[in-house]
Amino acid sequence: MTSTPDMDLWPIGNCQVAGLIDRSARLVWGCVPRFDGDPAFSSLLSGKDPSSDDAAGLWAIDLEDCVSIDQEYVRNTAILRSVLTDHHGNSVELIDFCPRFQRLGRTYRPVSFVRIVRPLSGSPRIRVRLRPTRNWGDPNVVRTSGSNHIRYLLEGVQLRLSTNAPVGLLQEERAFRVEKPLHFFLGPDESFSGDIALSIEEMLRYTTQHWQEWTRGLATPFEWQEVVIRCAITLKLCQYEETGAIVAALTTSIPEHEGSERNWDYRYCWIRDAYYTVQALNRVGALDVLEGYLSYLRNIVDEAKGGMIQPLYGVLGEATLIERVAPRLAGYRGQGPVRVGNQAYEQIQHDAYGQIVLSNVQAFFDHRLFRIAGREDFESLERVGERAWELYDKPDAGLWELRTRQSVHTYSAAMCWAACDRLANAAERLELPERRDFWADRADTMRAKIEQSAWREDTNRMSATFAGDDLDASLLQLLELRFLSPDDPRFRGTLEATEQGLRRGSHMLRYATEDDFGLPHTAFNVCTFWLIEALHFTGRNADARELFEEMLSRRTAAGLLSEDIDPASGELWGNYPQTYSLVGMINCAVLLSQPWSAIR
Repeated sequence: MTSTPDMDLWPIGNCQVAGLIDRSARLVWGCVPRFDGDPAFSSLLSGKDPSSDDAAGLWAIDLEDCVSIDQEYVRNTAILRSVLTDHHGNSVELIDFCPRFQRLGRTYRPVSFVRIVRPLSGSPRIRVRLRPTRNWGDPNVVRTSGSNHIRYLLEGVQLRLSTNAPVGLLQEERAFRVEKPLHFFLGPDESFSGDIALSIEEMLRYTTQHWQEWTRGLATPFEWQEVVIRCAITLKLCQYEETGAIVAALTTSIPEHEGSERNWDYRYCWIRDAYYTVQALNRVGALDVLEGYLSYLRNIVDEAKGGMIQPLYGVLGEATLIERVAPRLAGYRGQGPVRVGNQAYEQIQHDAYGQIVLSNVQAFFDHRLFRIAGREDFESLERVGERAWELYDKPDAGLWELRTRQSVHTYSAAMCWAACDRLANAAERLELPERRDFWADRADTMRAKIEQSAWREDTNRMSATFAGDDLDASLLQLLELRFLSPDDPRFRGTLEATEQGLRRGSHMLRYATEDDFGLPHTAFNVCTFWLIEALHFTGRNADARELFEEMLSRRTAAGLLSEDIDPASGELWGNYPQTYSLVGMINCAVLLSQPWSAIR
């Protein structure tokens, strides 16, 4: 079977590394030793068909004369099961996962990818092509071997394949018959102790148990449970657990639309995206993600120079993420450039101050948390609030990260207002009446200024900027922030204008004006979910449910969404899986679902 790269990809991972498996059961994307590392598996961005003789950056286990492949996750896990069948009816089962479970009082999550091949029927023959790359697409990887392993010397990392499959046949990439289960562990360059088959089967059992127990703790809505569970598991996979950072997506440089060159590296922690992620997971009770992220945020705030917060950081909290182009990789479907790093770290985006406070404020109220926030945490957040107060009415690049111009963006201003408003709530919780009044007064002043500067009487709507009369889907978030209420005529007018100006069939654009790269051609998936929320809260629940079901029909076979969608063709574009889009599915499912009492 041949395949052209598309978005039909299945994520696996363990909160240390992650991989994407394509519809031919080939591992085509995976970075080591962490999400933002060098891709050992770079085929997704190579511009080549993974079945071609010169394909590199992949791990293929191909069944000879394969005619069908059926794929599904093991229930409530991040473990993928693929069944490959040839034209004679011979078949094998392929299990893919990254080990993750509790061991010796710690979470075992090695830099490793595990594959198991089991014969199911007949006399299947497979060919294994393990061709990692180094230094962003270089196929010239030094390898050595022993009786039961092959070592690969990558860029600053050495990986060892330990296996009970015939090593010589693997090295020569020769086809052979599968007559017993075969086990493959690609991980640290360490000798594999014990029986590899028994050890990997034990890893599989423990990893299955881990994910199913984690899923069991989710407070899912009555309807769309499988949607929420798959999105929650995938959001969890996007957390680099060592520090608590949450990356915006697992990939870099998948274009926003064909020929756009809007190719960005999303393998970093955006303060904004992470805020939305923990907000959604809180709604289904996944507090472990929030607690890890708050630990990451506290370090960011401690290290902020002059209290200034960047829009994004590396997974270890790195402040400098220099953007460059990787010349060896042609890009997704040959549509480069492939970018490493993200220049947006240099931008001024004031909404981050609000998102830091909003992410933290729950910790002052939620008694389920291991660490309840106290006076010291409040004083640290006050420094963030001071920046929000100073900058709320100053120009920034906005949440869409415009690279060549700045404005005073209503969304950023409202987020800064929310920072001060929620600080007043936290002060009330801590019984600090003077600080409560201080922040409440500031919030009132900010609200008045935003209302005066952003409202447009002539067009009966809020403007996306203070200086113009601009439409932007982020205005719908004034509802979520509690800046405007659903029955406020100003919100109703804004919703009507936004829907008329930005809706394209079943999808919403971010904006419909030219930016640094011209007019956007694709819709931004999370904006459609924002519209669904607004429709629900303004009494159009039937419309909201219909639109939600339409968005669910656009998911990949794995049940996920990327960042963008072509409104005409329905084709997915942009980095994948995109946390914004998964957040939208969770939030809307929770909002629109019938209550559990409906089953009585």
